[in-house]
Amino acid sequence: MRRIQVYLDDDVWNIVHARAKSTGTTISDLVRQAIREQWVRSLEERKRAMLAIVGLRRDRREFEDPEAYIRGLRSGDRLDRLRSLRLSGDSLDKRR
Repeated sequence: MRRIQVYLDDDVWNIVHARAKSTGTTISDLVRQAIREQWVRSLEERKRAMLAIVGLRRDRREFEDPEAYIRGLRSGDRLDRLRSLRLSGDSLDKRR
């Protein structure tokens, strides 16, 4: 556990202090609980959402052979064009 220092506005302090007193807990416990409810819960929700999209495109033909797909993306002169832009000092915005 790490120690931190937090400054609270007077109205927030009064609410938290009263809540700690009425529940028989400490202000530190209330702050830790609030952080867990706000951020850890959100983290779990985001993790569930990310897991829900895993495999979403698994039936697409271009992903049957991912190595060939990536090689196809890398083929052509795209990298040469990007290198020449960088060497010439030209920006991508100017070419649009």
